[in-house]
Amino acid sequence: METFESLVRAEFTPKNTYLNTASSALLPARAVAALDAAVRLRAEGRPLDPLFADVEVCRAAYARLAGVPVERVAAGATVALFSSLVAASLPPGAEVLTADDDFTSVLNPFHARGDLKVRSAPLEGLADAVRPGTALVAVSAAQSADGRIAGLPALREAARFHGARTYVDFSQAAGWLPVEAGAYDYTVAITFKWLLGAHGAAFLTVPEDFGDLVPVQAGWTSGEDPWGSCYGPVTELARSARRFDTTPALFSYAALRASLTLLEELGVDAVRAHDLTLADRFRTGLASLGHEPVPAPGSPIVSVPELGRLQPELARAGIEVSNRAGNLRASFHLYNTAADVDRLLDALSG
Repeated sequence: METFESLVRAEFTPKNTYLNTASSALLPARAVAALDAAVRLRAEGRPLDPLFADVEVCRAAYARLAGVPVERVAAGATVALFSSLVAASLPPGAEVLTADDDFTSVLNPFHARGDLKVRSAPLEGLADAVRPGTALVAVSAAQSADGRIAGLPALREAARFHGARTYVDFSQAAGWLPVEAGAYDYTVAITFKWLLGAHGAAFLTVPEDFGDLVPVQAGWTSGEDPWGSCYGPVTELARSARRFDTTPALFSYAALRASLTLLEELGVDAVRAHDLTLADRFRTGLASLGHEPVPAPGSPIVSVPELGRLQPELARAGIEVSNRAGNLRASFHLYNTAADVDRLLDALSG
């Protein structure tokens, strides 16, 4: 039986110290092979049926990861696209509560409407900020900038008490944190970070009754019979969340199918344990160097104030991290090792 270590080492061969999954993940070898095969399919003029089948396999895999029936999963391309769908469903004047400085793709579609009341509150006090009249609470499960994890159980209860819907972005969490999509009205995740996919694939989960969403972006793939919905208005929308699909980026889903297979083989719990062990090692090392990261317990994303300026220097040394608002952001995933952590600490101590 293959171990976690042997599975991972067979799939990843980074040429540097890559600690930037919160920006985008490394592709496993099986995803690279799948992507190459998909491109060759197009180049050779063969039927694309296998690529459309990949979308459905990915949808089912994500449904298992999110803990919801596959009928509640829509496939698309970006968080902003799905945020726009949720924003379009709200009546004029509806109040939307967000977290201060959350990721733009979660927030901006609600602001762009122009006729919604959008307000924000500190992440730590978001549940307390829900009030009578709040129609929707939109938040990232883990903050992109610094890895802080939202108090989702308290937020869920506060939203239920006040009759508000919930929209949770799991883009910085799906792959290492249990998603439990059924606990919220809508959840979304892109797949090119912790899910190890290529750019261009994302998933939305919706309630059984679709939660008042209007398929304003519906095209031919949103029909109950997609190939019979190519011309003229769609006469029958899909009876599942597929009615909220957009035309898939087929190459991305071909690669993602392979990546999601790897994650299922490894198991999210094992990935989480590995990632957090490395993040905690880094936090301990930072303390010994006199640095205090942004408090984000239980997160594999570590943000260190005022050290973002070192990002170019670290990149020249072959260590990939991010500069986010002046903070150095390192993120640790399944392909990283203790040696990677120690190399970054050594660079910071110089």
